[in-house]
Amino acid sequence: MSTPVTIMKSPTDLPLIAAQFKALGDPTRLELMVTVAGSANSEACVCDLTPDTGLTQGTVSHHLRILVEAGLLERSQRGKWSYYSLTTAAEKLLASFNIAIPLRVLKQDDC
Repeated sequence: MSTPVTIMKSPTDLPLIAAQFKALGDPTRLELMVTVAGSANSEACVCDLTPDTGLTQGTVSHHLRILVEAGLLERSQRGKWSYYSLTTAAEKLLASFNIAIPLRVLKQDDC
């Protein structure tokens, strides 16, 4: 059974919700979200996300930045690498859409 998405009636919440839906409307960004969610510890380095997309690291970083700005991913810096994880809001949103997240172990040795 899915969890309903609660949309607050506050006009200040509507732009954020619209940004989240817009960010997830792009197939590449949705794929990145699912990949991060299914990775070990539900986090992934940008260098782990790039090979499967067929895009350059710069393009993947651009998509990740949009997801961070929409409040769907959190970014942490470890040395020169950025690691991304789902926010609580993103976990609830994906669950509400019944998006199954297969567990996947990404290679960490490329970073």
